[in-house]
Amino acid sequence: MPGRGHVLIVEDVPALAETYAAFLRTDGCHVDIAGSGRQALAALAIRPPEVMVLDVNLPDVNGLAILREIRDRQLPTDVIVVTSQVSISLAVTAMQQGAFDYLTKPFTADRLRVTVRNALERRRLETQVAAVQDEVGRDQFCGFIGRSMAMQSIYRILTNAAASSAAVLVTGERGTGKRLCGQALHKLSRRRQKPFVEVDCAALSQDQLDAEIFGRWARVATADREGALLRANGGTLFLDEVCDLGLALQDKLLGFLQTGSVQRIDEDRPRPVDVRLVCATARDPRAEIAAGRFSEELLYRLEIIPVRMPPLRERDDDVLLLARHFLREVALEERKTFKEFSPEAEAALLAHDWPGNTRELRSVLRGIVVLNEGEWIEAGMLPDGLRRPGSVGAGAARLHSNEPLLAQPHSDGIEPLRNVVRRAVEEAIRKSGGNIPRAAAALEVTAASLYRHLQAWQAED
Repeated sequence: MPGRGHVLIVEDVPALAETYAAFLRTDGCHVDIAGSGRQALAALAIRPPEVMVLDVNLPDVNGLAILREIRDRQLPTDVIVVTSQVSISLAVTAMQQGAFDYLTKPFTADRLRVTVRNALERRRLETQVAAVQDEVGRDQFCGFIGRSMAMQSIYRILTNAAASSAAVLVTGERGTGKRLCGQALHKLSRRRQKPFVEVDCAALSQDQLDAEIFGRWARVATADREGALLRANGGTLFLDEVCDLGLALQDKLLGFLQTGSVQRIDEDRPRPVDVRLVCATARDPRAEIAAGRFSEELLYRLEIIPVRMPPLRERDDDVLLLARHFLREVALEERKTFKEFSPEAEAALLAHDWPGNTRELRSVLRGIVVLNEGEWIEAGMLPDGLRRPGSVGAGAARLHSNEPLLAQPHSDGIEPLRNVVRRAVEEAIRKSGGNIPRAAAALEVTAASLYRHLQAWQAED
């Protein structure tokens, strides 16, 4: 039914409360009743309704105080105020403070139903809009910074995977945020109140990894080692660079995944463990299998949910969001006044491939901030690798000259597609007065894409 939803009626006269409830139940609503202001506040703490029908003239708590509580806590509840004709000014005050609508006693069943339906419909529309904005417009998510479609896809995968206990394998180049994936999965899951334990498999020897992951029993209590699997019981274990595990440890990890129990070194009994396993690697696991260094069966167990982290060069203009974020952080740490980037510096940042991804970006910005002064990062402050002679700025300028840039059509008159693309880009840049981001918007592509086209054409020329 169109009116179906959760409604809380706050009314201190039981007969009226039951009458209102009967009106709404025939419309398909789930209705609860609070006979006092205190009961209403208690109900809000347990389960906020979608709509509250609130008599503001309560004997124990001022109805406006309940309205303020909903507003201050930003609860997802729309309030319909009920008042008498003599208290109409109170209803107006309530509307000014955020009430959805008001009813004056006495009112008909249809008037109540229509008002509640409207409130429920608005609440649902707001929920749908928020969901769409989450899907396509998030600039940040669980420590990640980025609004590109590549990152929106990652956010959706992590959100959907968090409710499961299935193993996750995160792949991607170094510096792409694989550890953040593990942390996000833990924060979003029902395990978030339990431990999140990390082990870097590349930082320890195989013997050290054995004791670190699986634990070691010792007669002397001070030498006893619990192990990461037992420490993470009920929570999440993140194994970074899992391809660095030797074959013997891979077999032990496979045994844990098959049995759900762990037996420490020198201990004679296995212990049941409930752990969500998230692994990460910068290597290609299938290439490691082909080389005989990784277990194919273990990969199948770890890759129930695969996540591939995109490198920075595939994330459109996320590099500028990250650069501004890192600039604020580093400037604060170094007590400098830098706040923004010049257009030329932004162009250079967008055109660079960033083989070291976010780690390289942060390192470059720290070096710039330490060695320079001012409020703007200028192109001349960038390292040589980011400001080669004849880079993007010069290439864009050449588009305004009369120099022929395109290859000649074939003898049969057919023009290569790359010529057509290049001519369209050049025309857009000319009409935009050389403004690359404006031309990109007109062409419905990213500025980063145009900068890379310009770089490639400069190399050809």
